[in-house]
Amino acid sequence: MEHMKTRMRHLIAASVIGIVAASAAHAQDNPTLSGEGDKFTLKTVTQTLPTLTQYTKVEMPIYKQVPDWTNGRVAVEPSTWAEYGVQAADILNLVRQGQVDVGAAPLAQVSGQVPFLEIADLAGLSPDVKTARSVADAVIDASNTELEKFGIRMIGTYPFPANIMFCKDEVDSLADLEGHKVRTFSPSQNDLVQSLGGQTVSIGFPEVYGALERGVADCAVTAALSGNAAKWFEVTNSMLNIPVSWGTGGYYVSLDWWNGLAPDVQTFVGDLYAKIEDEQWALAAAGTADGVACNSGDEANCKIGQLVSAEQAMSVVTPSEEDMAKLRQTLTDVVIPAWVARCGEDCAAKFDEILGPVTGLSASTN
Repeated sequence: MEHMKTRMRHLIAASVIGIVAASAAHAQDNPTLSGEGDKFTLKTVTQTLPTLTQYTKVEMPIYKQVPDWTNGRVAVEPSTWAEYGVQAADILNLVRQGQVDVGAAPLAQVSGQVPFLEIADLAGLSPDVKTARSVADAVIDASNTELEKFGIRMIGTYPFPANIMFCKDEVDSLADLEGHKVRTFSPSQNDLVQSLGGQTVSIGFPEVYGALERGVADCAVTAALSGNAAKWFEVTNSMLNIPVSWGTGGYYVSLDWWNGLAPDVQTFVGDLYAKIEDEQWALAAAGTADGVACNSGDEANCKIGQLVSAEQAMSVVTPSEEDMAKLRQTLTDVVIPAWVARCGEDCAAKFDEILGPVTGLSASTN
């Protein structure tokens, strides 16, 4: 087992180097805007908690520079779901009603109105962050076609590090999830866990810590860094380090608001979120291994998150080849067909058109 863990660390490190290099190709210069024109404040509600690294390491440092980049013309008034008192299901309505200018949430968590949006992050679809970004880039135009029917536009995407399993008990494989109550946050994660014999429970991210502590949930799916920021290491003991999904999300705006912006302002906002998007994907590339290292007390490899003490350090289980094959098989046999049933055959055709070349899969034959 130790040999397997060491080998996996080397593989992850090599993968991260490659992804960070690829992210550099997407890198955006700092956006700028002339100071001539009306001043305005950009109101945002994005991440679940103000402690998440996506917020503290990417969004906030960029937002703080906006006044300088715009010669004092634009300021940002940022907030998070917890601070604003909302959940994912509220985000699209917030921007559509003009309560905020930019809202953010994982695509799968706002897919109740638009089932097509699940396509970006079906459980088991993306085995690595490079694939996850290729998928996100491929689906954004088709996703906007659907969102614009509701007066919404997505102006950027963002991921989390790989979403893995945190469990109170030792879980050595996907088969061990049978009989466990597992917190999930997307329909396709529900399909995956239920097919493995687990019982899914729907709990908002800020409430998961308490649910794990009280035994309402035995396991929970989230990114290793997100679980670290929320201190799940205090209420769980093991991580099954298998990439269930990436929590791929979008930055959403009202189409009316977007179309009403002056051309130079619209360009600035678009460039601003292109920069945020690139930095979020780079964070996800580095954050998968880092979150696991931090939660397991691996001081040498914990650079981004909070290093967990030796007393609270979690165990890490590297997925076997059999588990990775099981995840892929469940994707094709269960997850994709269930999504097509929710979304319709037109969605299957669209999957084949835009994601077939990226993933090598077909939804129409499932």
